[in-house]
Amino acid sequence: MQDAWIPLALSLKVAGWATALDALFGIAVGLALARWRSRARDIVDALLTLPLVMPPTVLGYYLLVLLGRRGPIGAWLDTFGIRLVFTWQGAVIASTIAAFPLVLKAARSAFEAVEPQFEHAARTLGIGETALFFRVTLPLAARGILGGALLAFARALGEFGATLMIAGNLPGRTQTLSVAVYSAVQAGDDHTANVLVLITSAVCVVVLFLAGGLVPQHKLPGSR
Repeated sequence: MQDAWIPLALSLKVAGWATALDALFGIAVGLALARWRSRARDIVDALLTLPLVMPPTVLGYYLLVLLGRRGPIGAWLDTFGIRLVFTWQGAVIASTIAAFPLVLKAARSAFEAVEPQFEHAARTLGIGETALFFRVTLPLAARGILGGALLAFARALGEFGATLMIAGNLPGRTQTLSVAVYSAVQAGDDHTANVLVLITSAVCVVVLFLAGGLVPQHKLPGSR
């Protein structure tokens, strides 16, 4: 039972970092797409949503090609002594990219749902654009964004394929909950697998319950 808390702690750390990065970039890109008026907007949106529908192993392969020691980014980072493959930071990158579309979609929808008259009224009072965003636009869109962030956290927590390919399966270093479940099943350790599955399921149910309460009016991507 004690061994189960090690991958849980690592998964929570990876998912936490991934969610923070997704929230930062998701809000920025979501706002840009919501305000951008161009035919290319939907193309950009589709490209950024690809990780949501792309097979995890394909996503992991792309990351290996880019971040490996012979990849364009990995080779450049290697000159500074930075290596991301088979590290927990690599797992963060994999989880961030895999979960990013959930925050992006939620943020874009939330910003598009903000009534323009509130922003116009604030401008007539002499509020600058930066203050307008933090005092009017962001608070009005906060519930939708937070709901997307919770879904992204759950997605990052359960990320498996891309994480396994880029970070590997090193116990205590890169072995997240989902990877630990895979290892336990492969080793025939049903007790450990059952404990890990119950922990993962419980955390995901709580996160989804909270997300559903925050965004009851929004549908999940791909639903009808």
